[in-house]
Amino acid sequence: MRHLHLIFAFSVFAASLAGAQQPSPPGRQTTSTAVSRAPVAPKLITLDEAITLALANSPTLKATRIQIQQNQAQEITANLRPNPVLSGDSQFIPFFNPSQFSQDVEQYDVGLGYTFERGGKRQKRLQAARDTTSVTKAQVADAERALSFNVAQQFINILLANSNLQLAQEDLKSFKQTVDISELRYKAGDISEGDYLKIKLQLLQFQTDVSSARVAKVQALGSLRQLIGYGAIPHDFDAAGELDYQPLTARLEDLQVKALGLRPDLRAAQQGVVAAKSQVALAKANGKQDVNLTGNYSHTPGLSSVSWFLSIPIPIFDRNQGEIARTKFGVDQAEFSQKAGEDTVMTDVTNAYESTTTNQEVVQLYKSGYLKEAQDSRDISLYAYKGGAATLLDFLDAERSYRATELAYRQALAAYMLSLEQLRQAVGTRSLP
Repeated sequence: MRHLHLIFAFSVFAASLAGAQQPSPPGRQTTSTAVSRAPVAPKLITLDEAITLALANSPTLKATRIQIQQNQAQEITANLRPNPVLSGDSQFIPFFNPSQFSQDVEQYDVGLGYTFERGGKRQKRLQAARDTTSVTKAQVADAERALSFNVAQQFINILLANSNLQLAQEDLKSFKQTVDISELRYKAGDISEGDYLKIKLQLLQFQTDVSSARVAKVQALGSLRQLIGYGAIPHDFDAAGELDYQPLTARLEDLQVKALGLRPDLRAAQQGVVAAKSQVALAKANGKQDVNLTGNYSHTPGLSSVSWFLSIPIPIFDRNQGEIARTKFGVDQAEFSQKAGEDTVMTDVTNAYESTTTNQEVVQLYKSGYLKEAQDSRDISLYAYKGGAATLLDFLDAERSYRATELAYRQALAAYMLSLEQLRQAVGTRSLP
C-alpha cells in the first residue's frame, strides 16, 4: 500500500512538471490566456440604481411622457390669434366684348379683414390648455410611482431567489456530506441498505431545490430587465444586496397626512378640478360674439375709394348655453373624483400600513428564536444520527423542518420588504419617516 502511495505521488509530480515545461503556442502568452478566460463578474445594481435606470430608460414610461409634449403643443395652438383674411375681386370685365376693354369700365377691389375675439377667448384657451398639461404631468408622475413599485417588487424577487439559491446550495453541500457518511456507515454495517438508499434518494429533493431556485432567479432578472429596458443594463447583471429587515417606526396618521400632500394621482384629481373650471370660463368666453372688421379699397374708372365693413352676430338664440351647462357639470364630476381620490389614498395607506405591521410581527417571531431552534434541532439530529444515537426518520424529519423554517422565514422577510414598498407607493415617496 505504501508503494502505491509513492507511485501515485510521483505520477502527480511528473504530470505537473510536464505541464509547467510545455511551451505556449506561438504569439500567445500563458498569463494572458489565463486572464482572458477568467469569468467576468456581473454588473451589480442596487435598488435605487434600478429605479433610476427604469425611470430613464423604460419605453413604456417614455411613451407616457410624450403626452406632456403633445399637450404643450396644444398650448401653442390655443394661444394663436385668428388669421387676417385678404380678399380681392375684379368686376365688370367685358370678357365677351373685347372692344370695350379700352373704355375703362372695369372695377377692382382689394380688402383685408380681421376677427377680433371678445371675452378673452385666447387667454381662456391658453389657460385651459395649461391646466390640461398640469393634469397630464401629474398622471405621468403617477405612472413613475407605479413603475418604481414594480421595479422594487421584481428586485425583491431577485433577492429572494438569491437567498433561496444560496440556502439550497448550502443544504445540498451539507446533505452530500451526510450521504457520504451514510455510505461509510452502510459499508461498515452500521445501517441497512434500505436506510442508505432512502438518504441517497432524499438528495434528489435538494438538487431539485437548487434547480428551482436558479429558474426563479432567471425569471426575476428577466422581468426586472424588461421594466428597466433591455438595452440599459448588461445581460449578466445581478441585484446587489440581500433580504434585510428594517423596522417600521412611522405612525399611520403621519403617513396619511403625508400621502394627501404627495400622491400624484390625487394631485391629478385636484388639477382636474382646476382644469374643469377653466373649461367653464372658456365656454362662457365662447358665448361672447366676435367682431369682424373688413376694409376694402376699390378702384373704378376715374375714382378710387375705401370702404369699411363691421359685422357682429346678435346673440339672441345661441349664447353657448349648452356647453356652459355641460362644463359646469364637469366641475361637479371633477370634485367628486377628487373626493374619491382622497378616500382611495386614505384606504391605500391604511391597508399597506396594516399589512406591513402584520408582516413585521411574523418576521419578529422567526427572529425571536424559531430560526435558531430549527437549526439547533437539525444540528442535534445530524450529530446524533452520525453517532448512531438517532434514527433515520428522526434525522430526515429534522432536516425537513429546518428547510421549511428557513424557506418560510425568507418568504416572510420578502413579504415584509414588499409590504414596505407598497407602503412607500401608497404614501407617494420612497423616504418614510
